[in-house]
Amino acid sequence: MITLHGSTPRFGLPSASSFVSKVEILLKMAGVPYRHVDANFSRAPKGKIPFIEEDGELLGDSTFIRLHLEDRHGANFDGGLDASEKATAQAFEVMCDEHLYWATVHARWTVAENFERGPRHFFDSAPALLRPVIVAMVGRSVVRTLKGQGFGRHTKQEVEQLAIRDIDAVAAFIGDKPFLMGNEPCGADASVWSGVTGVLCKHFTTPIRDHAEKHANLVAYSARGMARWFPELVETS
Repeated sequence: MITLHGSTPRFGLPSASSFVSKVEILLKMAGVPYRHVDANFSRAPKGKIPFIEEDGELLGDSTFIRLHLEDRHGANFDGGLDASEKATAQAFEVMCDEHLYWATVHARWTVAENFERGPRHFFDSAPALLRPVIVAMVGRSVVRTLKGQGFGRHTKQEVEQLAIRDIDAVAAFIGDKPFLMGNEPCGADASVWSGVTGVLCKHFTTPIRDHAEKHANLVAYSARGMARWFPELVETS
């Protein structure tokens, strides 16, 4: 059995990390038995979550985990899609994984109100005397990462502008389809759904969320995926 090393549900989401949600959806889509445990970062092969463990081997990065599920377990996430459709799906996957994701990180970690409601509580189990030091240290690390990635060099309004373009693109492409590419989800839906649902999370207040909520099809898409993959969270989402 595969062990998914991730993080427990928070804020009405399957995980505070969209990449953990992505991998869990891929595991569900693949029909591969798994168990989900809180990760020990010291074991993470790439220093990040999620990672999986199978037969004593550790594998990090959500995309490499997807490839592992395809190669080792025969998962066919894109059955029925032609080459052009697969390329389109991959483009949306990368947009959500490598662009929209960072806007969400920016909104949660650099906006004081959202930080107090969210990321600060990641450290509640730390010793009280050390907690402020740990919070400050990790916070600085996230800000440095955002600056290296690029979003940290923009104003809050500029980041929101970029994220809204992503949201509008997803909404326009999904249209009235149940899922990204049609009536059934494909592999890219694991990323797109996790990204969109993270933006729509009511626990955080952002202009990005306000804009996304104007797209009724995205709200429906998020609810549809939650009911399909995480029905136990429907009451809290």
